[in-house]
Amino acid sequence: MFRIGRKPVVDPRGARRYTEQAHAIAARDVHFSWDGVPLHYIPGEPMATHIINVMHLVLPEGERAMSTALGEALPLISDPRLREEVIGFVGQEAVHASSHKGAREHLAALGLPVEPVARKMDWLVDKVLGDHGLTGKARHAWLCERLGLFAAMEHYTAVVGEWLLGADHLERGGMHPVMLDLVRWHGAEEVEHRNVAFDAFMHVDGSYFRRVRTALVASFTLAVLFVSTARYLYRADPTPGKGGHWLRELVGATRRGVIPKATIFLTEIPKYLRPSFHPSQLGSMDRAVRYLARSPAANGAA
Repeated sequence: MFRIGRKPVVDPRGARRYTEQAHAIAARDVHFSWDGVPLHYIPGEPMATHIINVMHLVLPEGERAMSTALGEALPLISDPRLREEVIGFVGQEAVHASSHKGAREHLAALGLPVEPVARKMDWLVDKVLGDHGLTGKARHAWLCERLGLFAAMEHYTAVVGEWLLGADHLERGGMHPVMLDLVRWHGAEEVEHRNVAFDAFMHVDGSYFRRVRTALVASFTLAVLFVSTARYLYRADPTPGKGGHWLRELVGATRRGVIPKATIFLTEIPKYLRPSFHPSQLGSMDRAVRYLARSPAANGAA
């Protein structure tokens, strides 16, 4: 999984220059068995459970849209190293989507009504983030816009991925090991490929104005999706006596550190918008790769 070489060089705009070989990105064959995973797989934390459930419902369709856009961008990427990373990235995203789909189907079998959210995400991806049949300059401009959006969204998934890798209290709190492995494996791969969408955007477009605009849109959209979806799931949870008002439960889970702080949608924007920013400045690749080397799902498949 490695190619030996020095760290990638970063130019003043924040884009990498592909003068050295680096970490090789490739999809892993993972398998998860959902037998025995309860509806509240974080004991005593229904709202925290449903915040993580948002990943099962929102991320797969978003990753499908992202993979489609990067596939469209591939003919425009002349650098062979970046092309290779984009191909590996798309492969990883496909495995993420299928793995979360399995978790979503398991939750549905336990009585959680997930289909309304799934239909909403289908609409968002197909009607809003599709190519709309555009051609010529309009098609290229819309592709650049989508790449900017997805680069910003990947910033957040990498930040949350790093949080998950360090959230030892989830294990101590009794989170079911299969679900814990799913989110940590996914989080580790988000850290592993954190550069790719950003580098593709910078290669194809790189407009700082577009970067600012799409970052603000992506931040607002993700915040609304996460909060509204978690609220729906908590309210639709059929478990009697699950807790109090959803907002109070959300604030409580945040204060206990069981979920990341919602303020990341504000605090991460200044970091991302620094002209010299590059995703390689975030997270620990060593921590991510070490987890991937011992992930039960990844190693069980191997």
